Amino acid sequence: MPGRDTAYVWIGRGVGGRPAPAGRLLRRAGAALLGRAEAEIVVAHGRDGRPLVAGCGAGARAELAVSVSRSGSVVVVAARAGGPVGVDVERHRPLPAAALARRWYAPVEAGWLAGRPADGQVADFLRLWTAKEAVGKALGVGLRDGGLRRRMPVPVGSDGSLRPVPGVARLRVGHPGVAGGLVVALAVDAVDAVPVEVVVVEADEVVGTGEEVGAARPGAHVAAVRSASTERTSLPVVVRGS
Repeated sequence: MPGRDTAYVWIGRGVGGRPAPAGRLLRRAGAALLGRAEAEIVVAHGRDGRPLVAGCGAGARAELAVSVSRSGSVVVVAARAGGPVGVDVERHRPLPAAALARRWYAPVEAGWLAGRPADGQVADFLRLWTAKEAVGKALGVGLRDGGLRRRMPVPVGSDGSLRPVPGVARLRVGHPGVAGGLVVALAVDAVDAVPVEVVVVEADEVVGTGEEVGAARPGAHVAAVRSASTERTSLPVVVRGS
């Protein structure tokens, strides 16, 4: 949306069981939002440790805050020119949602989830989980320091609108509608509502390039950003420990 502070979400799927590389999506995001050719886009760490996309070349250097998440062969990249952004993705699958919520969520959230229809509890649990992850990334702290207990706005729908996070100034979070059994959460640091646009990238556009985030290009000074390309869900770790 030209002239507006818009958050963009790119979704890429791998093929043949191979994960989609994040690097191509990050460069595509940079080219689209910074108005540069993909050859002029590099990926690096910001001073706060979070990944960022930079546009180099003949013009002045421009930077773009980004966030990356993976689940299986799916990679999701969020980008926004207006400020920090966080994204998280999970696949919908059978989980002991109510039990996990009692262990990891704030009592008010666990109670809310227990009162939800049984056939929708897993989806609601994953919406809360991905929201917490996305907010932690937007804040630059992840789930450290009690991030799972950080309350999210509930009920959490899939209409794409971003709502204020209780008790966290300026943070908004929501769930863009995404098909394919995925639950995606997006968080932004913003006072006012921020529109969201979702772009689904075909598998042959992101797979088979052999490129990864931080891969050097001739004549480009690129800082390796392995964490951006390998940032994966923490949910399986928690489930195994339950």
